[in-house]
Order: sequence, then structure tokens, then C-alpha cells
Amino acid sequence: MKKRLCLSVLVCSSLFADADMDALKQQLEQQKISMQKLEAKFEALNTKQSQMQVTQSVNTSASFSQNAYLPDIALILNMSAVSRNVKNSDYENFQIPGLINDDGISPAPLPFNKNRGFNLNYAEIAMHSVVDPYFQAYAYFHLQPNEFEIGEAYILTTSLPYGLRVKAGKFKSDFGRINAKHQHSWHFDAQPVIYETLFGPDGISDPGVQFQWVVPTDTYIMAGAEAMQGTNDKSFGDTESNNLYVGYIKSSVDVGDDLSVLGGVSIAHGKNTTANTTNVYGLDLTLREQLGSYSAVVWQSEYLYRNKDVGTGTDKQAGLYSELIYQYNNNYSAGLRYGAITKNETDLSSYAGIDTGNLDRYTAELEYKPFPMSRLRLSYTYDRTKIIAGERKNISEVMLSLNIAAGAHGAHSY
Repeated sequence: MKKRLCLSVLVCSSLFADADMDALKQQLEQQKISMQKLEAKFEALNTKQSQMQVTQSVNTSASFSQNAYLPDIALILNMSAVSRNVKNSDYENFQIPGLINDDGISPAPLPFNKNRGFNLNYAEIAMHSVVDPYFQAYAYFHLQPNEFEIGEAYILTTSLPYGLRVKAGKFKSDFGRINAKHQHSWHFDAQPVIYETLFGPDGISDPGVQFQWVVPTDTYIMAGAEAMQGTNDKSFGDTESNNLYVGYIKSSVDVGDDLSVLGGVSIAHGKNTTANTTNVYGLDLTLREQLGSYSAVVWQSEYLYRNKDVGTGTDKQAGLYSELIYQYNNNYSAGLRYGAITKNETDLSSYAGIDTGNLDRYTAELEYKPFPMSRLRLSYTYDRTKIIAGERKNISEVMLSLNIAAGAHGAHSY
């Protein structure tokens, strides 16, 4: 009898111990999530405080030594393997009615993922340094096969009052949502079709000056204006003098604890290669829902509309893209993108008999990041935007891309 009683006591003790262990595991998991959030907030506050202390110490110092501000240097490598149902010689001579290669002899530049087989898309050297208490300097150099390009090189003010900031040099415009981002920071390897057709592979990127003002309100509101040279010949290109002016207003709000909403309106006004006026209008919206410490859903969309006076008439063109990204954790994510040219009112007489409607493109991708500095991305694209050898061609493409970032490199916005 005593043995049975002891056995019962041991079983009950074991059951209670298991229940207590499960409860402790749940508490530990909740505390772990809370600690991760607190650590992120602490890092952000610590960085801000460190920057303030550096500025204060420099401002109060009788002498300033730049030895403490050695530049951050990073090397980015981007490469891909591509399978496509179109020969390279045909693909590089594609046309998009009224937008790319209208004359049939001026092929579009294809800096990324051009060839079936293997591509070294580029190497990028990124440099950043605090110059003094008033300026920071940035430079991005692109090295492609047989080509060297200064992608961006500019200075940025850091100590202007009233929420003002000035950028000067060569830089990518803050027009819209994606224009200012570099290719390796896109959610997809290909440029949205409407950006490709209206601005080309480099987007709006020119020498000039930028002014931005953050409105002193509880809600983030930023207004910006840019004066640029306007060498982009897809929409502008009259370089007898600086001809391009860009303006935008952007805002973001937090809805609850987990949802962030970003939006903006933009306009680019300049003169094109016919010495007539081009206006491009942009509308962008991004929603990010934080699902957990390292899990989120991002929905990003843009709509662009262009009026281009070509002397004999006005080309009216518009298009959009919308993409949905699900970030499962720090290592895995997946995404879908739809892009289309929705309006293309121009002289299409040279394309008589060819269906120029339904100019759209679909892409699905899976991404694996073993560490923040490296990324593998597998994607499939179905493209119905191109005319090749006088015929509409439905293009299927499978791509595996690899991106490596070595060295000190700033984080990209989502």
C-alpha cells in the first residue's frame, strides 16, 4: 500500500513539474520577445545619444581632428544566373511601343541580368564619412564589365536649424518611393516596368541640389524640392542648361502598435530632347504590419503619369506596380509583384496590327538571407510588355541572384 501511495505521489509530482515547466517556457518566450523589443529601442536611443555627444564635443572643441572620422567603406557584389525563352541577341533589341526603342535602332540599356546564363551585374564601392560638425560625405562607385561610373557623390548637411537639410552633388532623386534606392536594396531584382520606361535603369539621378524640411509636428511630414541638370533623356534630356525640377511631400503615421503607413505625392518638371515640356506625377503608398519581432508584411505600390510634349502632340502615358512581401523571419521571405503600363496614348502607327494592350508583368520570388550581409533570391517572371522582331513576345524567365555586402554599410529603408 505504501509503495502504491509513493508511486502515485511521484506521478502527480511529475505531472505538476511538466505543467510548471511548460508555463515557465511560455513566460521565457514572452520575456524574450519583450527583451528584443527593448533592445531595439535601446540601440536606437543609444545611437542618437552618441551622435549628439559627438556633435557637442566637436562643437565645444577648440581644434577638430578628422582622424576620428575615418570613412566607412563597403563592397557590394551582385550576380545572377538566368534562364529565359528568348535569345540574347533578340532580347537586347526589344521594343515597348511609344516608350523604348521606337526607331528600332536604339536598344534599351540592360545593366542588370542581361544574358541567358551568368551575369556579373556590378560591383559597388560605397563610402561614407562625417566630414565635420556640419557635413557628411557619401560616394557610390559602380564597376561593371569595361565600365566605371560615379553612381552618386554628394554632401549632406547635419546641423541646420528648423528641420532643414541640404544635399548637393550627384544623387538619386527622392521622387516617389523606389527611385532613390539602389538596385541591391529593391525587393525584386528587376526595375518596375513603369520606372524602366519613363526613367531608364538609373532612374532620376543627376548633379543638382536638394532641399528638405521636416515639419515640426507630431506626425512626420517632409517636404522636398530639387533642382537637377536633367540629363535623363527618357523623359527630359535638354541639357543646354539645368532643366529638371522635382518636388514632393511625404508622410508616415503609426496605426496602433504594429502598423506603419507611408505615403507621398511627387512631381518632376523639365524639358525633353525636343526642347518641350515633360511633367511626371507620382503617387506612392506603403503599409508595413509587424507580425512579430522578426516577421512582417509589407505592401508597396506606386502610380506614375507622364505628359510629354513632343512638338507634334503630347504623349500621355501611365503605369503602376504593386508588390506584397512576407518576411517570415530574419532569414526567409517571399514576394509577389504586378506591374503594368495602363495608358499609352502616342503615335503607334509603326506598330500597326500589333496588340499594344495588356502591357503587364508578373514576378514571384523567394529569398534566403543566411546573414544580413548575404542574400540568395530565386524568382520567376512572366513578361508581356515587349515586342521582339515585330511580334508580341510572352517571356518566361527564371533567375537565381546572389548579393554580397562586405564592410560597413548603412541599413536600407523598407
